[in-house]
Amino acid sequence: MTDFLPASDFFAQADWNSKIYLLLRHAERNHITPQDKDFGAHVGLTERGRRQAISLGRVFPAFGEATYFSSPVGRCIETAQCIAEGRKLAGYVNGAAGSAVKVTPLDALGDFFVRDVPAYEQTLREGFYEGICKWLESGVHDAFYPLHERAEQMREMMLEKASSRFNVFVTHDAWIVPCLSHFCGLKFDPKCWMNFLTGLAFEVPEKGEVKIMPVTALETGWLHF
Repeated sequence: MTDFLPASDFFAQADWNSKIYLLLRHAERNHITPQDKDFGAHVGLTERGRRQAISLGRVFPAFGEATYFSSPVGRCIETAQCIAEGRKLAGYVNGAAGSAVKVTPLDALGDFFVRDVPAYEQTLREGFYEGICKWLESGVHDAFYPLHERAEQMREMMLEKASSRFNVFVTHDAWIVPCLSHFCGLKFDPKCWMNFLTGLAFEVPEKGEVKIMPVTALETGWLHF
């Protein structure tokens, strides 16, 4: 099983002349029940999740501007805000002293891979993990865009949206798992999934190839059910 690189180790070895793009799952959330009519859109972070996101912000290097984007869903916005708060607590202020950090909600981060909304909602009702894993196996699914082509478009979208030293994109596991599968060759099944505050780091140098690696802010990037 592929290990996820701890975020602190990633930052420690990153080239200071590179731009960093992080595509992360939100921090730990409260439980989503099968009875949730909005599939958990209203569910926020746990207190532990907020602390973990703040801790992630503390390990960012102390210099270089940071830009934050998130899915419009509240727990993703809150995660980005907590990461920014952690960076401030570590002694770095992004912008004028005391100014609030701006988190830009992106509709694309809420549904980037969804091609057919009714088919996607049906997939959620029938079994989220099972449906996603079937898509990962074949690369095609009625509810989703072709996996590999769309993952490349996700990377392009991130690079086009931001150009700060650090660029943080917070979204949902449904859109990070296909990227981890495409870019890093990771394998998933309904009993072995990705953890919270886990995802990919894109290290973009001034010249040369982009480096892509799986990273996590927690002790492990895996969840076992």
